[in-house]
Amino acid sequence: MLIHVVKPGDTVYSIALEYGIPMSQLILDNGLETSSRLAVGQALVVQFPTQTHTVQPRETLASIAAAYQLPLRQLYRNNPILGGIPELYPGQTLVLAYDSTPEATLSVNGYAYPFIDPALLQSTVPYLTYLTPFTYGFTPDGTLVELDDEALLAAARQGGAAPLMHLSTLTEEGGFSNELAHLALTQPAVQDTLVDNLEAMLVQKGYRGLDVDFEYVEERDKEAFFHFLGRARERLHQDGFFLHVDLAPKTHAQQPGLLYAAHDYSVIGAIADSVLLMTYEWGYAYGPPMAVAPLPQVEEVLQYGVTEIAPGKIQLGIPNYGYDWTLSYEPSRRAATIGNQEAVRLAGQVGAEIQFDTVSQAPYFRYTREGIAHQVWFEDARSIQAKLQLALQYGIGGVAYWNLLRPFSQNWALLSQKIRILNRREGP
Repeated sequence: MLIHVVKPGDTVYSIALEYGIPMSQLILDNGLETSSRLAVGQALVVQFPTQTHTVQPRETLASIAAAYQLPLRQLYRNNPILGGIPELYPGQTLVLAYDSTPEATLSVNGYAYPFIDPALLQSTVPYLTYLTPFTYGFTPDGTLVELDDEALLAAARQGGAAPLMHLSTLTEEGGFSNELAHLALTQPAVQDTLVDNLEAMLVQKGYRGLDVDFEYVEERDKEAFFHFLGRARERLHQDGFFLHVDLAPKTHAQQPGLLYAAHDYSVIGAIADSVLLMTYEWGYAYGPPMAVAPLPQVEEVLQYGVTEIAPGKIQLGIPNYGYDWTLSYEPSRRAATIGNQEAVRLAGQVGAEIQFDTVSQAPYFRYTREGIAHQVWFEDARSIQAKLQLALQYGIGGVAYWNLLRPFSQNWALLSQKIRILNRREGP
């Protein structure tokens, strides 16, 4: 596998010809639309199959996997044209292997809303160790606010991913409530009800573990938060579940601010079976234009994280989105969220040249529409490769994508060839 950066005059045809691969493969691996205009500076992944199989009458995907002693999920990953569906036709060519050798083993977690496109979900699940539906909430008395997660759970079962139940203090208004956290952490009756309900739901729905996402917990509740996590872990372990905790991106123990107050890496890292470092949102909707997850800042969090938490417990957060800012920047004006493939298509449509910032290791471009200037920062194969390399360099346990709502074909191709994705039965 290699990454090709589009030059002036490049076309899908010329690039495919240059590397001796079918145009259809280049289009599929990069989520291109046949009518899309390539943007100068656009990154494309180029894969080189080393072994293929021509489907014969009466063969199934399962029988082909067995014949070549390949995991079924690997066949899906090698052949994204299947879309996670085991439907074949005689004469179809399947890729059995590429020229890449995985460098290490990582778990892969992906967060998804219930309204995700079913076809996109089905095509993505084979790349995941864990699928985490977002999100269960709770009321002030500890009653769970349930989630319509049946389709997500069915997709996880079918695609071989282990589902994680996500619990947060997110309210209907869209913000994290520190007051709701305070009630659950300090009121014994509320906490009893909440823990009992969590245990029952985990069993009922067939979840593998619990992901606790309590953000903006006040300093006064820090010790109570630790106690709650310890109690939850004890109950979970009794039933064969594991505890996962989401942590704000800290760079040192005494980092000031409400976001970091109760997120003690050392204490929570010892309690939890695994953690997510939420290493994104440096570039955010109301902030100035910049990379969502600039590599130096991400690495600084990781450098600190591995000093306080066993590296094997850590998942590195990776954003599957970018932002389109209107210029000049005004703090009161919200930037538009944009998918990574959507950003590239936009650059092609407006004739913008994509730049790559070598410091943040992220792509960006500028354009003008109806007289208004814009700046877009997003992720591509180069930025993802840099983050995966960072994960391998620090020897951490996995990566986690926020979120799966938008397609990002080249990411999954790159991920599949660079690492061995942990099987769901190999996790905590």
